[in-house]
Amino acid sequence: MKRYFHEEEDQGQGKFRTLLGWAVNLVTVVTLALFVVMMFGERVTVTGRSMEPTLQGEDVVLLNKLWYNFGKPKRMDVVAFRTGEGTGKTYVKRIVGLPGETVEIRDGKLYVDGNETAMPKAIAIPGLAEEGVTLGEDEYFVLGDDPDTSEDSRFANVGNVSRDQILGMVWLRVSPFSELGLVH
Repeated sequence: MKRYFHEEEDQGQGKFRTLLGWAVNLVTVVTLALFVVMMFGERVTVTGRSMEPTLQGEDVVLLNKLWYNFGKPKRMDVVAFRTGEGTGKTYVKRIVGLPGETVEIRDGKLYVDGNETAMPKAIAIPGLAEEGVTLGEDEYFVLGDDPDTSEDSRFANVGNVSRDQILGMVWLRVSPFSELGLVH
């Protein structure tokens, strides 16, 4: 009888250890998930057609907010930024001009420091870049992939985008689910 009593006690301790292990694993997974969502998971909904064919209107994307803490935005990165010192509208665009460069649009083509830069589509309206725009030390020039429908750095209401306005790099399309994948 004593032996049976000890076996029940051992089984009870085993169940307790199993439950404790599950609880520790659950807390670890939830903590890791919260970290990932806070660092990489800000959701932004793309509005309009300006980023077609890369992104469609109403696509939901996730931002990597941590990435630019370790490096600088690069040419052709797709980023989300806010106008109006962080209180205005949120935009999703592609970086085409980096700090210190001069961006010019002439004859439907994009030039950075006098060198033609490939764009998927001709640019009908040069806007502010018709005469050339020289970027400051923390400014970026952004364009939509479909410049005919894009409100971007060519226009005064957006203008050059400062590093402080950039919320993060767009890295993953999560909706619609059929288009789930990395954004390039």
